[in-house]
Amino acid sequence: MATSPSSSVQKAREAIAARLREMRLDAGLTVESLAELCGWNKSKSSRIENTKTLPSDADVRAWCAACEVSDQAADLIAASRSAESMYVEWRRLNRTGLRRGQEGRVPLYERTRLFRIYCANIIPGLLQTEAYATALLSAITEFRGTPNDVTDAVAARLSRSRVIQEGNHRFGLLIEEEVLRHRMGNAATMRGQLEYLLTMMSLPRVALGVIPFTADRHMWPVETFSIFDDEQVSVELVSAAITVTAPSEINLYARAYAELQRLAVYGPQARALIRAAVDALGEPPQQTATS
Repeated sequence: MATSPSSSVQKAREAIAARLREMRLDAGLTVESLAELCGWNKSKSSRIENTKTLPSDADVRAWCAACEVSDQAADLIAASRSAESMYVEWRRLNRTGLRRGQEGRVPLYERTRLFRIYCANIIPGLLQTEAYATALLSAITEFRGTPNDVTDAVAARLSRSRVIQEGNHRFGLLIEEEVLRHRMGNAATMRGQLEYLLTMMSLPRVALGVIPFTADRHMWPVETFSIFDDEQVSVELVSAAITVTAPSEINLYARAYAELQRLAVYGPQARALIRAAVDALGEPPQQTATS
């Protein structure tokens, strides 16, 4: 099993492995004797203790039974499942399409009071128009080869995004200027999306910052991430979604957000960058009058 790029995940797995090892030692068992009791090769016990293999539910139950602490199996299984859910491959998360992933985050969005979101490549989901979201989710569906439920997934995303106009929420959103120039869909789609940004940034609860091409950088562009209060961070990679819950790592992402925020421009300066991106799309086609 490949090591996760998130140390939060690895720390969680290491804690489970350490607890299993303690159980084995407390029971006076060697790696070999435990493997014999569990009915597997001793190398499997070593792989589990060294976090090379994440134990299955059955593995945990067998381990606890061999150590005569079966009453601890349920808690360890819960911890193991939690560690596994921190790093989820998109192909597993989206095996039935994209809609469920959009709907599954609704409770998190509803309970979050402060959103801090940084995007280096696309418009943040909370600010996407229907046309832009359709173009993006269609591209994702094709790339990942997942079942095509784009229409339903877009509807779910737009429904989820209503938190930006409802409830007691605040939104800090940062985008790199190149996001304004990455043409997702056609020119009309991008024009509508950029005009929508201009509308949404006028909301009092929304602080939209744009990091200019010309910014003298003391903080490099990083992966897209979202901070939900101080509860968790979601990070999107090409292959997987990562959930970070370790306080030290949440603080690190909060620090990264603060540093990136220092590079951003807001208000009239941000509007000027968005308007320039609109102008770069050229004039919209003239509609021909019909008689």
